[in-house]
Amino acid sequence: MIVTANVLPGSFPKRMIVTIMIFVACTASFMLRVHMSINLLAMIQPTATITPPNNTIIVMNSTTSSSSTPHPPVNETFAVDDNGIVPAPVVPDYGPRYDWSQNIQSHILGAYFYGYLLTSLPAGPLAERYGPQRLIGYSFLLCAIVTALFPLFAVIDVWVVIAGRFLIGLLSGCVYPTLHNVISRWIPPNEKSKAVACIAGGSTFGTVITWPFAGLLTEHLGWVYAFYVPAFLSALVGFIWFWLIADAPSEHKTITKEERDLIEASFGNTVSKTKAKPPLIQVVTSLPFIALVLSHYSSFWGLNFFVTQAPKFINEVLGFNLTNAGFLSSLPYLARMFSGFFFGYIGDRLRRKEMMTVTALRKCFIVFSHFLPGAFLIALPFIAQDPIVTVSCIIACLGFNGASTITNLVNAQDLAPNFAATLYGMMNFLATTAGFLAPMVVAFFTKDRNTMEEWKYVFLLTASFYIISGVIFTIFGSGKVQKWNEIKEPTTTEPVEPEDQSVKL
Repeated sequence: MIVTANVLPGSFPKRMIVTIMIFVACTASFMLRVHMSINLLAMIQPTATITPPNNTIIVMNSTTSSSSTPHPPVNETFAVDDNGIVPAPVVPDYGPRYDWSQNIQSHILGAYFYGYLLTSLPAGPLAERYGPQRLIGYSFLLCAIVTALFPLFAVIDVWVVIAGRFLIGLLSGCVYPTLHNVISRWIPPNEKSKAVACIAGGSTFGTVITWPFAGLLTEHLGWVYAFYVPAFLSALVGFIWFWLIADAPSEHKTITKEERDLIEASFGNTVSKTKAKPPLIQVVTSLPFIALVLSHYSSFWGLNFFVTQAPKFINEVLGFNLTNAGFLSSLPYLARMFSGFFFGYIGDRLRRKEMMTVTALRKCFIVFSHFLPGAFLIALPFIAQDPIVTVSCIIACLGFNGASTITNLVNAQDLAPNFAATLYGMMNFLATTAGFLAPMVVAFFTKDRNTMEEWKYVFLLTASFYIISGVIFTIFGSGKVQKWNEIKEPTTTEPVEPEDQSVKL
């Protein structure tokens, strides 16, 4: 059902505020996810390798212990065989440093994802039953408290740090499924693509700004402030969320009657106010949902592959230095963010003008979100003689994948508006495993020489995921509301007034 979204003169639509807050929530969520990878570099004792003139290698400050005892910055000199003096590089004083081994560091970074997986599944049903406002609001407030305590955790023991990261992941895992519940309650169908683009855009924006922001805080104030400032921002987002967001338009205190009626009318009879358990058997056996899960997984596989491996590939295979590798690694995500907003605008415009059915819209744009990225990855190993051309292929791959804002990222809203949060939670739970599996696949194929010849198989495997899932979605995918979305409304019987049986004398 298409409803024209006329806005009253001089008013700012509440659903627009909701859309902005979705972007802000995703930015803050990714800030809490990725800032530890920068902070950790300033918290550990670095391993310095020096090669003197006689080619004798001296290794200092090797992190082989998991002790949480802080150590002062090291500034020592070492004598070498030819009586020369090789000064050890000065370790910047960003705060206390700890002897945490590489294995311990991997546990610190990985603990987040283990917690994240646990709440991805139940978050959707919880949001549908109890409402999204408190679930997201308390998530950010509790994350703020835990994040602010990390300097204390580091002093106590490294395993307390790991437990803290696990808890941050546990609290953050409910954010994304719950945001889809917000969209299903607040955003009219012909505006949903832009709202979903804010989820993808906020996530990318959070990643791009957090790394340099955390670095600046560490360099100028010390690494403890790289925890305190994100904690403050997380608390601020939580309080603003409680202030501006309600569970539904009908519960918002300052929304105009015209906008509330417009939103509710746009849903027709596809969204019920009755709370019900999702029909899981019907969901997992639904061909359109299975096609959606596969397309979503392949999209996240590609995204996680580039998130975790692009800096390594650009630095070690293409030969760019670390500074340039970091900059070039961010370009594909920026391309994906801006293209996501562009495709979201196109999708909403096509829906508003009713130029094609929702199913046709989703299947047409799977060409951009899946088939074209797959084609670029197939071509990449064979045209990769020039590093600039190679990076351009990666940018084009993720740039076109930004069209996922009107294919796999929004399709759960089409299939079952009543259970969109549950569906996305299930999809997100499975897709998160790509974060673990993609690095393992890269390590398997590149364990010998780490050359383009070995990376070719990684690119071709990722391309096959894109294309095969795109074919399956084209055949079995759908943009229609499924029958299992229907919720039986409770029947209410009107009380019958007793007839007046008095006798008039």
